[in-house]
Amino acid sequence: MNWIGRSGLLCAATLFGIVLGSAARANPGPPYFTDDPEPVEYRHWEVYAASQYSNGRDGVFYTAPHVEINYGAAPNLQLHVIAPFAYSRPGGGMPAQYGFGDTELGVKYRFVQETKQRPQIGVFPLLEAPTGDAGRGLGNGQAQVFLPVWLQKSWGKWSSYGGAGYWINPGAGNRNYWFTGIQVQRMVSKQLALGAELFHATSNAVWAPDRTGFNIGAVYDFDEGHHLLLSGGTDFHGPTRGAAYVAYQWTFGPHEAHK
Repeated sequence: MNWIGRSGLLCAATLFGIVLGSAARANPGPPYFTDDPEPVEYRHWEVYAASQYSNGRDGVFYTAPHVEINYGAAPNLQLHVIAPFAYSRPGGGMPAQYGFGDTELGVKYRFVQETKQRPQIGVFPLLEAPTGDAGRGLGNGQAQVFLPVWLQKSWGKWSSYGGAGYWINPGAGNRNYWFTGIQVQRMVSKQLALGAELFHATSNAVWAPDRTGFNIGAVYDFDEGHHLLLSGGTDFHGPTRGAAYVAYQWTFGPHEAHK
């Protein structure tokens, strides 16, 4: 289910910028940048304690940590929030900064159910609220909006999800841009899933080129409620940034919460 997004390249639009070194998106479907259309089950919760890291020519950026919460508010409907603390150490001798970043809010809605012949399909609009200090490089300074459509299909131990979306990215020097990605995953045991994704984003600023990259990831289920998520990768076209993600995920329903 959702890692990023969530949402997201990968915590929020601005957080993607902080984590990946530009005013772009991060946390989509953990542990990948690409998200999926599958909402949290009705009256169930997903809680992540996570960190996302990026290292490139323009500096080192990571969340330390960010908290993601998803709730199944209705059948096929999920509410979503990411609250990040962000660290930024730009290149060029600029001083490092640490503080609260931009908050991500979203609603995921699945409107087509998966069958043997067709994929499930959903939308996951996101709002990046400018709660971080843009003057310190910890936020965008203006609200950003992401409007994606995601699809997912499973075949036995294999599954794949992907799609595309449009970022409304205001701000001096910024550009609206497209993000698209596809992920493939296989359950190699009852507890371990391994996967990889390929993603592409068009230019999100007047000085920024398009970027294309990949991530390799793993999800390990300790039991039904406790999970470890990992990924790492790099661009192979564009800014050439390396990135990594690690998270502990707690999932529970109305009964499991009291155990």
